[in-house]
Amino acid sequence: MLDSLSPDQIRSAEKTLSAGTWAITAGAVLFSVLTVTPLVERVTPDGWDRTAPILPLVVDTAVVIVVRLDATVARLGGSSGAWPAVLRWMTGLMTLLLNIGDSALKGDAVGVAVHSVAPLLLIATAEAGLAYRRAINRAVEQIERSRAAEAKDREQQQRADREREQQAREHREQQARDHAEKLDRERAEREASERAAEREHTARMERERLDREAETRREQREYEERVRREEQQREDTLRREQREQAERSRREQQAREQAAHAGGGGGERQAVNTTDDVVNTAVNSGPTPFTKLPEGDARAYIRSFREGEKSVRQLAEETGWSIGWVAARLRENADASDPVEAVA
Repeated sequence: MLDSLSPDQIRSAEKTLSAGTWAITAGAVLFSVLTVTPLVERVTPDGWDRTAPILPLVVDTAVVIVVRLDATVARLGGSSGAWPAVLRWMTGLMTLLLNIGDSALKGDAVGVAVHSVAPLLLIATAEAGLAYRRAINRAVEQIERSRAAEAKDREQQQRADREREQQAREHREQQARDHAEKLDRERAEREASERAAEREHTARMERERLDREAETRREQREYEERVRREEQQREDTLRREQREQAERSRREQQAREQAAHAGGGGGERQAVNTTDDVVNTAVNSGPTPFTKLPEGDARAYIRSFREGEKSVRQLAEETGWSIGWVAARLRENADASDPVEAVA
């Protein structure tokens, strides 16, 4: 219920209490001055009549001080002790006695009753105002404590909400960091695996290349060794055949010479024909293919052909020498035959 009052309503109630208290106080003071002054004048020596209003003013001033300071202390929520209460009651009783004194001396009960209204109302108003202010202060303090507790609860709730939000945000950020770290680790592992696979593939390709090169070199050596042996065999065979042929030719030449000496001219023609047949046979048969003839035999074999009968490539394949070497020998043969033709 107290929480339903706004600060403006409380201030309005305090203003009403203060205005009413000061209105009653002002009326009581004025009434007291007007009532007490004639009494004081009667008991004041002649010549001092003008000082009669001082006493009610002093008493009323004390009343004003008590009312004002009690209001201030009550608003501050403190207690002024016993002396302010003594002063409050003493000023109230003095105001009451001074106001009813004249009527009491005259024995006027109605005047006593009438003149006691203002002082009694002032005393009651002072006490009630003090009680009201203390009650309002307690209520305000209770409201403030309640609102402070609510504010503290709200602040704690807001702090708890902020902490939960902070924890939730940190948890999400931690999850995001963990996910990012996991992705980084997976990417790093994948890249490492790819690099390892690439290195392994490169090493395997290099080994295969080296193996192929080694195999190629081995096959090349075997081929060269086989070709060398075959060429050596063909050369040995060719030299043996050439030696046999040369031996046969020598024996045939000796036989023809002997026949020529024995038979005369007819025998000489037969010997010449026989020699031409041997040369033609040697030329037509040619050397064994892919056999590298000795240089002298190769030169003689090339000179046995006229220009244009066989190509350079055929002669190179039949002699076993290179195309450039065969072409050079053909040019030499052509240069050597030019002077003879010119003389002819």
